[in-house]
Amino acid sequence: MNDMPIIIRRASLSDSAQLSEIYSYYVNNTAITFEDEAPTAEEFKGRMASVMSFYPYFVAEMNGVIIGYCYAGKFKDRSAYDWSVETTVYVKKGFGGKGAGRALYAALGEALKSQGIINMYACIAVPEKEDEYLDFGSVNFHKKLGFEFIGKFKNCGSKFGRWYDMVWLGKVIADHVKNPAHPVPYNSVYKK
Repeated sequence: MNDMPIIIRRASLSDSAQLSEIYSYYVNNTAITFEDEAPTAEEFKGRMASVMSFYPYFVAEMNGVIIGYCYAGKFKDRSAYDWSVETTVYVKKGFGGKGAGRALYAALGEALKSQGIINMYACIAVPEKEDEYLDFGSVNFHKKLGFEFIGKFKNCGSKFGRWYDMVWLGKVIADHVKNPAHPVPYNSVYKK
């Protein structure tokens, strides 16, 4: 399966069960997410629908199996932040290092640019010292994609009886111009 091509496509609500399964592993076994109860497939579908009402949502497939997903969401509620998004990416356990994350982020960045988004941010849990629940893999991955360190919240999340930090990384994907055009829903710019 290592030599199979990775296909990136728009997510569909019918993917929710597979995506929920990917995410559940990280909820139940890692501190990568501070969520402590995995959402049901139905709850996950609702979350997807909310994101997809304005932002892009992609899945990566290999040999017909979904091996990862990514999306962007609202950074903050006030309209001054509309040109900024928070990004999320998850790759199925056992499929890391095959290029799915990089391919997903490439598609996401292009989609966000087409909407008029300027700033991509990633909120990442990190340990003080790597342990069996959390390492620095996500930070290193984002830095390889051009994200830069912005800030750190020390000991802001507790999971599995341990305290973890949260860092923010950011990447500028378009020019910061005076009075930029307002971002538009992804569905309005998506071309099949």
